[in-house]
Amino acid sequence: MREKLVWGLVRLFSTLPLRAAQGIGAVLGGMTALFQNRTRRVVEINLRLCFPELGEVEHRRLVRRSLIEIGKSITEIGSLWLWDAQKILGLVKGVSGEDAFREAFDQGKGIILAGPHMGAWEMAGIYLSAHYPITILYRPLRLIGLGEKVHSVRSRKGARLAATDSRGIKSLYKTLARGEVAVILPDHNPGRGMGIFAPFFTIPTNTMVLLPRLAAKDRVPVFFIYAERLARGEGFHIHFIPGDPGISDPNVVQGCTHLNAGVESCIRRHPAQYQWGYKRFRVRPEGEAELY
Repeated sequence: MREKLVWGLVRLFSTLPLRAAQGIGAVLGGMTALFQNRTRRVVEINLRLCFPELGEVEHRRLVRRSLIEIGKSITEIGSLWLWDAQKILGLVKGVSGEDAFREAFDQGKGIILAGPHMGAWEMAGIYLSAHYPITILYRPLRLIGLGEKVHSVRSRKGARLAATDSRGIKSLYKTLARGEVAVILPDHNPGRGMGIFAPFFTIPTNTMVLLPRLAAKDRVPVFFIYAERLARGEGFHIHFIPGDPGISDPNVVQGCTHLNAGVESCIRRHPAQYQWGYKRFRVRPEGEAELY
């Protein structure tokens, strides 16, 4: 029943122009900022931790802007999942940094793209799959029926999808060996004992080791990517940003530190468009109190 409801809403929003869909999301997000709720609480905690220098007024303003962007990310999904792929690509109004990325890709040694939970990551995936041979590491949805539909729409332009298990990880190594692009969301919480603690906005944060280890194996270059959501439903701007070579440091702690610094650098460009509703600091070092 829940799967049908969610998919029904996705289909409903897909019938609207992007501006209208995002406008509804902005209203819903703005309303969320008006009363206490779980999402607002997580956003407030995360922003206080990561931007302690903000005054109270600035903090409240950023919380509200973040919740509005979260609302847009939900209601724009219908467009990004169900519109014709060429129509979706028409929403890309600009691309920055792709020349450097393409030059690295043309070396034929494989390349890793780190795509943080920022802006419209579904848009970034569609753009990539239309222009490059890619394999995307993803965490399967718990709603099985919905997961099958999402798998279908994400792969419709030729992207390979690799689940976060041993087979999926092996497929990433094969992707790089073929000289293709491996796309990984670098800011997933890997779970206790599955990552290491490295600074993120100076906070010790449980960080995935997979991406630095992949990069270190053959000194594979790393880039960051995100799709900036433009104002007033005007579309998106794709950003390719070279990662610090230190991500491929054989010392995995150093690699994770540089990885988190790269994610942080992306966030500081457009702080409201990061998914602050995610409990990024849920797992704490031994002996530290919970933050949420």
